[in-house]
Amino acid sequence: MFDIEFAINAHAAYLNFSQGVTFVQYILDEVAEVLRKGLQNNFKNVTVEVVICPDLSKAPFTLAAPGLGGKQSLIEIGGPPYLLPLVQRDKVYDMNDIIKLISMDSAFIIGAGAGPFPFAGVNCEGILNLAIVNGNVNQQTRISKVAEDGLPVQIKLPNTETRCALLANLFFSEGKTGKVLKVNAKTRTGDDDFIASIRKTLATHYGDKIVGLGGTFLLKEGKAKQHVMQDFSTTPINSDEELNNWLRFYNMSAPLIAVGTLVTGEYDLDLRVQHFHSFSHHNEAGHYHIDTTPDTVEYLGYFNLAEVIHRIDKPAETHKFGRD
Repeated sequence: MFDIEFAINAHAAYLNFSQGVTFVQYILDEVAEVLRKGLQNNFKNVTVEVVICPDLSKAPFTLAAPGLGGKQSLIEIGGPPYLLPLVQRDKVYDMNDIIKLISMDSAFIIGAGAGPFPFAGVNCEGILNLAIVNGNVNQQTRISKVAEDGLPVQIKLPNTETRCALLANLFFSEGKTGKVLKVNAKTRTGDDDFIASIRKTLATHYGDKIVGLGGTFLLKEGKAKQHVMQDFSTTPINSDEELNNWLRFYNMSAPLIAVGTLVTGEYDLDLRVQHFHSFSHHNEAGHYHIDTTPDTVEYLGYFNLAEVIHRIDKPAETHKFGRD
């Protein structure tokens, strides 16, 4: 790896960019078998198979592109140290620039991050979901912010707004249809959330051979604990306890469409090992934690293996809270 500087806007803000680290490549059928066995420790009913990806641009997923294939990459931008203890407001990133930075002409981008506070006027969650093809933007990203009455509000971004802020965990691809992992899980019997159960299963099996996944899942039935960030704290936040007192938690109802990434190890890149945000068509959106209805919950997910991970603007000074 090596570091270069890259200007991302007219204000000459710069990123520290680590050249991509390549993942060990596994066969999807092998990964499916690993998950099929391991997820039974956390769910009563599990089906995992390799399928041709359905058109994810259609209901119920309504993503900005049909598939998860083609130059699959995980991108981690910034991190919690740019939000906590106090916000660093200069940390704003444009997806048009990130595409150029990783040498792609076009990309389908999904994932979880902080939304563009300059657009929203306040701090907000970002549920990134956009396709940029030869400069043309299909923006399906939602943001979620806390309104004055304390309730969360979901807003769809316009095509002209392609930024996120502070931190993001993104899955980049060409949006092509091809083979993917289909994971269906019902009735949670263990303590782990859906994504943690996938991540821990892979980590147990593959050990120090790190695996990275990106994709989407649908909470088909049940409810989920999700948070939405308030506007930036003016008091330093220095622990998970203080963070949880600042965040606003909600019990959100299915159907929820979640997007994000997971990775089974950090290399030396100070990575967030899992991060998924969800949106809906009934005005609920936020950061996914876990379902709150284990007896009735049902998940349907489509995921693909990443080929490489790019670490962008890694904080020079870091900490480990604020990563749940």
